[in-house]
Amino acid sequence: MVMRRTNIEEFYRRLAEADPEPQGELNYVNDYTLLVAVVLSAQATDVGVNRATENLFQIVDTPEKMVKLGEKKLIGHIKTIGLYRNKAKNVIGLSEKLIAEHNSEVPRDHDALVKLPGVGRKTANVVLNIAFGEPTIAVDTHIFRIGNRTGIAPGKNVDVVEQGLLKRTPKQFMLHAHHWLILHGRYICKARKPDCPDCIVSDLCQYKAKTILTA
Repeated sequence: MVMRRTNIEEFYRRLAEADPEPQGELNYVNDYTLLVAVVLSAQATDVGVNRATENLFQIVDTPEKMVKLGEKKLIGHIKTIGLYRNKAKNVIGLSEKLIAEHNSEVPRDHDALVKLPGVGRKTANVVLNIAFGEPTIAVDTHIFRIGNRTGIAPGKNVDVVEQGLLKRTPKQFMLHAHHWLILHGRYICKARKPDCPDCIVSDLCQYKAKTILTA
C-alpha cells in the first residue's frame, strides 16, 4: 500500500526536524578516499570499513599514492573486510583509471563513475550525493526495506524503489533523503525487529506488523 503524498511530506519533515544535517558514517578525508571507502563498504559494515581505513587513509589519500602502495600492501590493510581481494584489485584499477582519464580527480558524472572498476549505480549515487551535493538516492538494503515497509516507494527490486523515491520525495528533502532513510533503517526500522514504539513516523507508516512496547 502506497503512502499518501501528504503523509510522505510529513514523514520527511519529522526526520528533518530530528536530524537537520544528517551525515554518512563512513570516514574519509577527501573525495577520492570517500570513493574508496564506499567501494570497500559493499557487503560490509561502515564500522568495519572505518576500522580498516583508519591507518590506510593516513598514508594514502590520492590515486597516485594508492597505485604506489600496490595491491599486495592494500590487501594487508583491508583483509578484515569481506571480498577484500577483489576490492583491492578494483581500488587499484579505479585509481589507475582516475589518473589516466580524469586528471586524478573523482568525476562529477554518474556515467563516468560507473565505468570505474568496482563502482556500480549505488556507489556512484552515494559519491554524487556526499561529495557533490547531488540529490541522488542510493538504494541499499535499509532503504529498500523502508521503501516497502512504509509504503513510500514499494517495489520488487532496488531500481523500482529508487525510481519511486525519486518521484515521491518532495524536492526540499531530496538532498538529505538518502541519509535520513539509511539512518532510520539502521537504527529504528531494523530488519528483524523494528523499533516501532520509538519511531517518530510510526503513525504514518503502512507496515502492518508493527512491534509494540512490552514490559
